[in-house]
Amino acid sequence: MTNNVLNEATTQVKKLRRSRDDRMLAGVCGGFAKLLGVDAALVRIGLVAATLLGFGTGAILYVAAWILMPEEEVYPTETTTQGF
Repeated sequence: MTNNVLNEATTQVKKLRRSRDDRMLAGVCGGFAKLLGVDAALVRIGLVAATLLGFGTGAILYVAAWILMPEEEVYPTETTTQGF
């Protein structure tokens, strides 16, 4: 029973990763949007507002997240071709 609880807990944990699909520059806003469950456009608008109203603080946070956040893993698909 303990293993089932642990397995369910680890499958439900959301990890903060830079998005490979929803990106304009580095995928930071797409990753935050996926984690929060909102549209990436809302996160981008918030970041621009933080940059303009916070004297560049949003841009500094974006660059820091770009450096610190790992990129989303790529899982191989079953329908890949072998190049034949």
